[in-house]
Amino acid sequence: MPKLARPVITVVGGGFAGTALVLQLRRQLALAAAEIHIIEPREVPGPGLAYTARRPEYLLNVRSGGLSLYPDEPNHFADWLKTQPESAVGVPEFASRAAYGRYLRDELAKELATAAVHWHHTRAVAAPLLPDGRRAVLLADGTTISSDTVVLALGNFPPPPPTGPDQRYLHHPGYHADPWAVGNLRRIGPDEDVLLIGSGLTAVDVLLALRQDGHRAPITVVARHGRWPSAHGPATATYPSFYPELAAETTVTGVVAVYKRHLKAAAAQGLDWRPVLDSLRPDLGRIWAAWPLAEQRRFLQHLASFWAVARHRSPPRNAEAVAALTAAGLVQLHIGTVREILPDGQQLRVGMRTHGLNTCWRTADHVISCAGPLLNYARITDPLVVSLRTAGDLTPDPLHLGLLTDVHGALLGADGGASPSLFTLGPSRRPAYFESTAVPELRQQAAALAAHLAQ
Repeated sequence: MPKLARPVITVVGGGFAGTALVLQLRRQLALAAAEIHIIEPREVPGPGLAYTARRPEYLLNVRSGGLSLYPDEPNHFADWLKTQPESAVGVPEFASRAAYGRYLRDELAKELATAAVHWHHTRAVAAPLLPDGRRAVLLADGTTISSDTVVLALGNFPPPPPTGPDQRYLHHPGYHADPWAVGNLRRIGPDEDVLLIGSGLTAVDVLLALRQDGHRAPITVVARHGRWPSAHGPATATYPSFYPELAAETTVTGVVAVYKRHLKAAAAQGLDWRPVLDSLRPDLGRIWAAWPLAEQRRFLQHLASFWAVARHRSPPRNAEAVAALTAAGLVQLHIGTVREILPDGQQLRVGMRTHGLNTCWRTADHVISCAGPLLNYARITDPLVVSLRTAGDLTPDPLHLGLLTDVHGALLGADGGASPSLFTLGPSRRPAYFESTAVPELRQQAAALAAHLAQ
């Protein structure tokens, strides 16, 4: 019999999702002979954007016990952390993001040391279909990888510009579109006026980093909902799942009503809302999927901001620090939206609109965008995304959350059919799950997709 060709799998993106997938592919016996390529332009594959920063004040917003790369080895990260320098005086409850980045790098490095996995330190710019059904993954360095399967693990894209149409501010030295860029925040003087757009976890990290760097002046924060992320509660509090009561609910109102009933039941037991919400974590995707499109849209319009505050929480230490800065008058949180940003010499004039009021103006030396990522794949300008979109190989979803896929993560093309060669995982699958950014969800996606590809 003729020898079968080695299957070639190309994973575009070397952050958490791409790393987790490569590790799971390597665990599949049916793919033992596979040739795996990982495309990652950053200096080190594995950490991605979320876990590259080397600042110790940037903490993970999940306890160490919930961050294993492997669903079947829940203590894997916690055990690794015990061997690290930061655990010399005790394992931290909330480790630094830099430590988690090292963990991802170390795990991926084991596979890169084999002959089966190849890292390309560049970008993918196109992946056209070949006559034989494979894909030609074209890289920015001129390399072409003929691949049986291509998986998009692209992570999050930077937020869009907060205002327009006048966008001269984007080129002003006082505007910071990317707070994670190396050395970006350290350009800010200790007494310079700073304004943050957004009050989520990114804004919390920026506040703590500025204070760590010795910034002394009050900081203005403008956010549409005007709420900081909730703090984590005790790790020991639990509440039994009540998903069976929700399985038949197809409206947001119905789900909220059941949730409120259980909030009362939990309060009678001395528990707050956190364990009630957390008990539904394994079933959030099924709850979301049961809603028709109109109900999903209603949730996004009316409840998504409340959900973000409750679901994506801060370590208690971070929440306490923000509360102390606010009490001292060093952080001023305003409910409203930024409507305009205009260069004014070395400074920026920021037009803010609060509820029911006209636009008021503030002047700042620095404006930092801490808004959420761009999710609308109809607007993303990444060359690979543009080429696939133009070819009709991917379809943005109607709610602008990510990409349309089948149950395995295969991309749906313009004709509605599932691609046999193009897959995705991570934030791009928010249309299917809504919650598709945290480690527990992504590692499960990686394991399921690897098993499917092995078949």
